[in-house]
Amino acid sequence: MTNNAPDTLARAVKDSKAPAISRAAAVLRLLGKSESPLPLQAIARELGLVPSTCLYVLRALVAEELVSFDAETKRYALEAGVLTLARQWLRRNRFADLAQPAIDRLAHQFGVTVLGVQIMGLDHIVAVAVAQAGGFQLSVQVGTRFPALISATGRCIAAFGQYPEAELAARFAKLRWEDPPTFADWQAQVEQTRAQGFGVDEGNYISGVTVLAAPVWKARGKPSHALVAIGVGAALKAKQAELEPALLTAARALTAQMGGEPE
Repeated sequence: MTNNAPDTLARAVKDSKAPAISRAAAVLRLLGKSESPLPLQAIARELGLVPSTCLYVLRALVAEELVSFDAETKRYALEAGVLTLARQWLRRNRFADLAQPAIDRLAHQFGVTVLGVQIMGLDHIVAVAVAQAGGFQLSVQVGTRFPALISATGRCIAAFGQYPEAELAARFAKLRWEDPPTFADWQAQVEQTRAQGFGVDEGNYISGVTVLAAPVWKARGKPSHALVAIGVGAALKAKQAELEPALLTAARALTAQMGGEPE
């Protein structure tokens, strides 16, 4: 669980025009990450909510069959109703269907973990397709979220998203890396990403791990998705020269399939 969850929720509620929805979304995310059902007090404490407010949110989610409540243990967990929502979204998500064969091929050809991610502005990215092969496998599933500007994908978002430098700097300052680059170094890497068409993170996000990312567009303007390849730095080095153009070619093919066009 994340230590900054209360701060994140507080900001979301403050900025939201529908704070009850922000609280409900935070509860669903917390229960989704938990390995076991949680009691009211633990949920309220983790999210920084007043217990009575948290109980109100939980009861509403139980009524909508998105959360279950065990009367014996007094604990809450995700209910099967969330699967209905997820299934409807996945059925309509063309990128996930198009990306899966491409990332399966790349994963097995190069022995790496490959993700298809959806970019949610500067807030976060979400894994919507996953393929794993080789000895190193990152613990990531469909639905896993990451901060938008982190790692190689973040360099792509900054390079092609046309965001103001001040906004990028403010977001960058809040990122958590194992070996954080300076903002100046990161900006230089963003420029390199813009020039070569794909981003590279060599051990900044996760020590000893190299991450490659190539942007995908479903329309003209900011990238909507990205293909991300992840492998152990030393093992990946020998095949990185072949993986980089293969990843970029796959991303460009997906852009064409989705009718997109870079700005």
